[in-house]
Amino acid sequence: MHDLLVSEAGRSLQNSFGLSAADYQVLAELTRSDDDRLRMLELANVLGWEKSRLSHHIARMTKRGLVEREECADDGRGAYVKAAPAGRTAISAAAPQHVDDVRRLFLDHLTPGQTTLLAEIADTIIEKTTSQP
Repeated sequence: MHDLLVSEAGRSLQNSFGLSAADYQVLAELTRSDDDRLRMLELANVLGWEKSRLSHHIARMTKRGLVEREECADDGRGAYVKAAPAGRTAISAAAPQHVDDVRRLFLDHLTPGQTTLLAEIADTIIEKTTSQP
């Protein structure tokens, strides 16, 4: 179900805005942060991605002008990823449709009770998964 929903929502983003689902995830996290930027490692952790996957994806997004890399002044080994103006514009344009797609593809098919139960299940799984060593 997850893969189907991500695929459908991603197809809509790609067709309408030229963004992949992964592009949207990256831009959403960056634009939620202070100054539209995060350290690479922090972004990888938030997304649940391997560092190499993030590095390759950020390189592709940089070539397209969606993000910029910034060196970290206080840590020569670290780097920031920042939403570029084009990335900020893209996520601002795509977000309303993405919200509509999630509602249309997923939420509109659930009763209020199912939505509540799903939230309880998700909270339990997240709690148990993140509390393991």
